[in-house]
Amino acid sequence: MKILVISDTHGNHENLDAVVRLERPFDRVIHLGDIEGEESYLESACGCPVDMVRGNNDYFSTLPSERSLDLNGKHVLITHGHEYCVSAGVELLVMDARGRNMDMVMFGHTHRPLLRRDKEITVLNPGSLSYPRQEGRRPSYIIMELDPDGNAEFFLKYL
Repeated sequence: MKILVISDTHGNHENLDAVVRLERPFDRVIHLGDIEGEESYLESACGCPVDMVRGNNDYFSTLPSERSLDLNGKHVLITHGHEYCVSAGVELLVMDARGRNMDMVMFGHTHRPLLRRDKEITVLNPGSLSYPRQEGRRPSYIIMELDPDGNAEFFLKYL
């Protein structure tokens, strides 16, 4: 299963469309918030199931602030992250995810990509497709390849 993980698109269709063209086909999309009212566009552009959560700029969204997903036997927590103060560090988020027996936690909000794996939990942030803040400021996303046994590989990519 090929999963496109994105965040913080902030209504920017140009970069989203570019990633969709580059990475198609994929089986699923996970958007980690700050969609800014473009949920329908996102679903239409991707043409596959899309899991979304509400970000701090999704003012009128009825999306949940976090969700738990089961991906081929892996328990995954997805959230935007602002409610966990991720700009100051991921410790609170990771502690909560471990307490819920999650295998992975995915978040956005910081506009900086992160991929950290250890024996207990995988922590990832795809960065931002619209307003990247890491050195070089290149829009980023993650491709997750998941086999039927739940073994995952992650590829951090840049536009």
